Amino acid sequence: MRPQFVFGLLWFISGGVVSFSGAAEQHMMESRVPRDKLAEAKALVSPFQDSPEILAKGKALYEGKGTCVNCHGQSGAGDGPVSASLNPAPRNFRHHGFWRHRTEGEIFWVIKFGSPGTSMIGFEGVVTDEEIWALIQYEQRFAGEHGPRSGMGPRRGKGGMGPGGDGCCTDPDSKP
Repeated sequence: MRPQFVFGLLWFISGGVVSFSGAAEQHMMESRVPRDKLAEAKALVSPFQDSPEILAKGKALYEGKGTCVNCHGQSGAGDGPVSASLNPAPRNFRHHGFWRHRTEGEIFWVIKFGSPGTSMIGFEGVVTDEEIWALIQYEQRFAGEHGPRSGMGPRRGKGGMGPGGDGCCTDPDSKP
């Protein structure tokens, strides 16, 4: 009888791990934009081309006024100083799946309006649309060769919104 109990316990544990893993993957692919706003968000694309000036501005905002570093961490891995107290955990910008499963317009929308059901607040009124696009351009660097600027993930273009408008990665401060 004891071997059956051990087998059952192992089956239960392995089933929980598989289920947990699947939930984590689904969580990564899940859009944080409400369904009724998703088409509008996906249509948004950055007005900026790669430039050292925009990257520097994005980095300054990420580490300063935007306070992104507090949750997403210095390396963008979702491991900032307050991340342990957040549920769900902050997005990991270094994970290849993050950039493959959403457009920059979706990222813009979440930064501007927040993410329902998470601790991600909206930064409308704190940062401008132009600053949000600079932040996104900097954050994309965390993905290195797996990011949208390497041919993977959604395409870029021109746009704006509202009034006025796994340790695989490279250094986000590197030049494009």
